[in-house]
Amino acid sequence: MNCTKRFLALFGLLALAACSMPSGSASKVSAGADPEIEAILRRMTVREKIGQMTQLNLDVVCEGEVYNLVEPHHIDSAKLHKAIVDYHVGSILNCGGHAYPREQWLQIIGTIQRFAVTKTTHKIPVLYGIDAIHGANYVMGSTLFPQPLGQAAAFDRALVERGAEITAYETRAVGIPWNFSPVLDVARNPLWSRVFETYGEEPLVCAELGAAAIRGYQDNSDSSRVAACMKHFLGYSAARTGKDRTPAYIPNNVLREIYLPSFVKAIENRALTVMINSGEINGQPVHASKEILTDLLRNELRFEGIAVTDWEDIIKLQLNHRVAATLKEATYMAISAGIDMCMVPNDYNFSDLLYELVQEGRITEQRLNESVRRILMVKKKMGLFNDDLVPSIQEYPLFGSATFTKTAQEAAEKSITLLENRKATLPLNINQRVFVTGPAANSMVMLNGAWTRTWQGVDPQWDNAAMNTIQEAMAKLSSNVTFMEGCGISEWKDASAALSMAQSADVIVACMGEWPSTEKPGDIDDLNLEAAQISYVEELLKLGKPVVLVLVENRPRLVNTIADRCAAVIMAYQPGDFGGDALANILYGKVCPSGRLPLTYPRFNHSLLTYDHKYTETLDQKFGNNAYLPQWTFGHGLTYANVQYSNLKITPGINQQGDYYEVSVDVTNPSNYTVHESTLLFVRDLYATTTPHARKLKAFVKNTLAPQSKITVYMKIDRGDLKFVDYHGNHVWEGGEFEFMIENLKQNITIP
Repeated sequence: MNCTKRFLALFGLLALAACSMPSGSASKVSAGADPEIEAILRRMTVREKIGQMTQLNLDVVCEGEVYNLVEPHHIDSAKLHKAIVDYHVGSILNCGGHAYPREQWLQIIGTIQRFAVTKTTHKIPVLYGIDAIHGANYVMGSTLFPQPLGQAAAFDRALVERGAEITAYETRAVGIPWNFSPVLDVARNPLWSRVFETYGEEPLVCAELGAAAIRGYQDNSDSSRVAACMKHFLGYSAARTGKDRTPAYIPNNVLREIYLPSFVKAIENRALTVMINSGEINGQPVHASKEILTDLLRNELRFEGIAVTDWEDIIKLQLNHRVAATLKEATYMAISAGIDMCMVPNDYNFSDLLYELVQEGRITEQRLNESVRRILMVKKKMGLFNDDLVPSIQEYPLFGSATFTKTAQEAAEKSITLLENRKATLPLNINQRVFVTGPAANSMVMLNGAWTRTWQGVDPQWDNAAMNTIQEAMAKLSSNVTFMEGCGISEWKDASAALSMAQSADVIVACMGEWPSTEKPGDIDDLNLEAAQISYVEELLKLGKPVVLVLVENRPRLVNTIADRCAAVIMAYQPGDFGGDALANILYGKVCPSGRLPLTYPRFNHSLLTYDHKYTETLDQKFGNNAYLPQWTFGHGLTYANVQYSNLKITPGINQQGDYYEVSVDVTNPSNYTVHESTLLFVRDLYATTTPHARKLKAFVKNTLAPQSKITVYMKIDRGDLKFVDYHGNHVWEGGEFEFMIENLKQNITIP
């Protein structure tokens, strides 16, 4: 057994020991502490310990200025010496603004690690981190998957896990052992710029798919695992305005019912690191909240890994949140609250100020030991104390392989969601004359979205020229495809000529959507799709041809003025490098669509309710209003197969965990298509002392149905699954009447 495997075996003992620790004992060394790490800690100086808690941006150690590096990017030896030798920096992150080929990454990582293990006293390697959100997106030639929201639409745990395995392999292939993923935030406000990075609006889906991603990242062989990072603890997506990094106001019961479960599940699946919410909850910045970072995360949830800040977030305690008058006071607040590592990222102020705080006795060396112990343990679990820190190209023969790209295309095909299909417009016939148009029709940038070769993902110079756009993929399947863009994101482009071409078509495929963005650059004031695109589709509809509306979006943009008149509507999300091929296969019937919406697609700007709204949010229709009137609801998705559900049964049982209910239903595929069917079980608590939801997803499974086949699907619901969170944040069981729902089937059961 090599050393990494030994450390993973030890980790199991550590986790067991942690579960038996009394509340409030986070500062103590557990009985299962690693003796090698404790020996290193005893030899380290205060400066060296603070260095391990410091994370710098790669720009700081490269030739040129921060955000303006000399091309091509190279390490500056003098700057690296200052970081690694003088300041003992333990972690570096990011790329210098754009992706690198594998050879360049290996040169950069190799230089950094050689400094760390040859020029420092304790020879502690650097823990390098990167945002690999939908594949190893900062490595040229890597396999790019649909963005997480699209992956969620497949409702397929195994597929998400396999995608994460591939991402881990291709990230570790360039010597990077830490991935800032998955995003476990629950997307309850569609205005938010990072909806596409989440697994949607339902906590159960976010928890299950997030856990699958963590297993895929971490549960691999020594050379192909990365440390997962839960993002962003806690409540980051709940900003009241929908603008990124703005205040959230979250009652305790909502925090625990909606925003906490995905992190609980991730910790159960041994996630090694967590990144903290850049925002504030109820007036308290999370980076300064001992209640959240120590009382909840450490003492209640028993998390023992690294808690890292987000970008400049200790600085922002002073400059943005204004809870600290000085950066030194902000540093004191964050470390006291429970931060282990500061993503500084562009200077050494954190290191200097934390040293002053220790010298003054305001922060103890024992407090530093807590964080450094966690950091070193993650480094050890990632095998960084081995000799082979930087691999060779030959060690990763599957990088970008056909095996990996097949999985990426499968993920795209299973994610794409058919929302409308009037008069069986789809699938298309290869003999039909099809006119393809719109800003998303010939854009790899829009198919991939942000976090693609660059942060915002908007520069086409980094596109993989071998990949097919939508119109290119369709043209490969049929010689009867013509194309003209017609309009851009916010303006018409040769629209008259495009409309003239469209007149000779049998069917028009209009590919509309949103320009990629994320974080603050992605803030918007209006959910409506841009007026130029709406008006262009209006003109296409006037031609009297069937219009297939394809939506390529970061988040759901409103299309209420055109959607009901289109012959078909498809939500493509941001399906990645193979999204064009996947969509073409679905449009021409080579693949049966199977995606389901992982969020509610709103109809109106000021009616942004989620599917699990409260009864009072559906107004009395006697007054002519219905507050819950989405364009399409959570879980909606059509197929070409006319899948049928029947024979819903609920059977009670008892096991060691207590009462449970086995739910079974027959699923029939009467078509000649192979169907990848997601079966969703909803439950409605008819009466409760805390107002119940209209319905809640309680289980989901994915099955493949062969043509002309029938299967029985089984799901198990424990009594605990039917608890609710009361006003005080307690999980409460109340017996009574519950309604179980799968598709059009319903059955009521009274549970004492």
